[in-house]
Amino acid sequence: MNVALSIAGSDSGAGAGLQADLRVFQAAGVHGACVVTAITAQNPKKVRSIEPVKAKLVQQQLESVFDGFKVKAAKTGMLLTASNVEMVAEWFTKRKIPLIVDPVMVSTSGTVLLKSNAIKSLQKKLLPLASLVTPNAAEAEHLTGLKIREESDQQAAARAMYEVYGSAVLLKGGHSKGMKAVDIYFDGKKVTVLSAKRVKAKQLPGTGCYYSAWITAELAKGKNLLSAIRTAKKCITAAINRPRRVGRQSIL
Repeated sequence: MNVALSIAGSDSGAGAGLQADLRVFQAAGVHGACVVTAITAQNPKKVRSIEPVKAKLVQQQLESVFDGFKVKAAKTGMLLTASNVEMVAEWFTKRKIPLIVDPVMVSTSGTVLLKSNAIKSLQKKLLPLASLVTPNAAEAEHLTGLKIREESDQQAAARAMYEVYGSAVLLKGGHSKGMKAVDIYFDGKKVTVLSAKRVKAKQLPGTGCYYSAWITAELAKGKNLLSAIRTAKKCITAAINRPRRVGRQSIL
């Protein structure tokens, strides 16, 4: 089987984070390996606490995975600390495989998932290494300083991010208003608009994780970037249309 790697935080409720990534990898037909960057006590409604994993242990996990498997594509989620961001960046500086960076900063419930000093490390060291960066509107606003209200703003922000970091950008519009959920993909040459009918549903955790993980899985299977994004868009839209009820929670 092709191998995809998730480098992210553990979600004890399994609605997002590492557990969500691994569920997606399995559904997409690839073997999922993982590197844990933080441990959380959370459920879909609330993050109670977070403990970072030390950068040395993150490095040892990376060494173990790459010693044991031929990783075809990787993604990052919550990295939490500057030392973890820098460790992951140092690792992928030396390895030429597709890397998807989901710049996770705040949880669905509002908890900070990337420390302020880590944002600078993310911008300086990790984003320039990415094959694709997948911010939502709030994250893109933070990274560019631009206000995003309309599709034209999304396109401007995606272009601005590409100019600064040199990485392709998928700027997600799922949290924006409107009848359609519009994502903007910019590869440095062409803007591609990916649109789907907006689903009227309660806010679900893990949508960004699910989306970026499916892109990673498709890249691990050998698809090109735009094809992987199109497949992932269809899959995330279908999942949002059919959330699963687990106890009192709805998850993807």
